[in-house]
Amino acid sequence: MEGKRLEKRTLMLKKPERSNGLKPLFPYPALLIKDNEEKRTLIVADLHIGFEHSLAQEGIYLPSQTSKITDKLLKILNEYELNELIILGDVKHTIPKISLREWRDVPEFFDKISTAIKKVSIILGNHDGNLEPLIPPAIKILPSTGIIIGKNTKIGLFHGHAWPKPEVLASDILVMGHIHPIVKFFDSFGFTILRQVWMKAKCKGDMLAKAYLKYSKIKDEYEPNKQFYRKFGVKMKDPILITMPAFNDALGGMPVNKRKKKWMGPVLSNCEADINNADLYLLDGTYLSTIAALPTRF
Repeated sequence: MEGKRLEKRTLMLKKPERSNGLKPLFPYPALLIKDNEEKRTLIVADLHIGFEHSLAQEGIYLPSQTSKITDKLLKILNEYELNELIILGDVKHTIPKISLREWRDVPEFFDKISTAIKKVSIILGNHDGNLEPLIPPAIKILPSTGIIIGKNTKIGLFHGHAWPKPEVLASDILVMGHIHPIVKFFDSFGFTILRQVWMKAKCKGDMLAKAYLKYSKIKDEYEPNKQFYRKFGVKMKDPILITMPAFNDALGGMPVNKRKKKWMGPVLSNCEADINNADLYLLDGTYLSTIAALPTRF
C-alpha cells in the first residue's frame, strides 16, 4: 500500500493529469499552470473573505482570517515567478449583500496582493454578488461560465456552482472549486479527524454532453457527443476533473466520503458515477485512496 501511495504521489508531482504544465503546489491549496516558460498562472479558489461575520451572527466569534489568507498567498507569489493570479470564485462570503467586514477586508486584501502580482482575474462564484465595488479597477472580472487557458492541453477553469460554457466544458482538463472537499473520519476513541483534500476524477464526456443538452433544452436527435458538436461546434472529451481545496483553510467543507444523494453543482452531479471513483490527495500530496474505498461512518 505504501509503495502504491508513493507511486501515485510522484505521478501527481511530476506529470499531473498528463499535462506538461499543471502542478499542484503542495502543501498549498494552489495550482500552477505553465503554458510555456514565459506564462505561469497561479490558481486558487474559495477565499470567502468576511465569513467570520456570518459566524458572529450565530454567536461564534472568530478573529479575521484575512491577514492569514493574504500572508499565505503572498508567500506563494514571492516563492514562484508568476504572470497571473486567477481566483476561481467566492472571493467574499456574504450573499447577496456586503458586510461591513467585507467592505474593509476585501479592498485591503487586493491592495496587498497587487504589490506582488499585477495581473489578477476573478471567475465569479455564487458568493460574489456585488463584488465590483470592493475590488480595484485593474482586476478583471470573468463570468461564472469560465475560461480556457493552455495551448497543447486545454484547461477549463470555472467555480462550479453553474454550468461552464460549452467550449470550457469540452476542455481536456476541468478545474473547479465550490465544494471545499474534505475527508472526515472517526478514530477508535470517537475523535473526529478532518482534512482538506484534492479530488481528481475522470469524467465521461457523453454523460456531460447529454446533461448539458438537457439543460439547454435541446432534444436528443443524435448521440450526445455528436449532438453537442452539431449545436456548439466543439468536440466533447472525457475530461479529467480536478476539484480544488478551499484556499481559506478555516472554512468548513463537504465530506466527500459521506454518501450523498446528489453532489453540489451541475458538473459534479452529472459525473456522479465517476466521482465515486475519484482519487483523493491530502494537501502535502499524500495519496489516500478513491472515494469509494474510504470508510463512511459518521
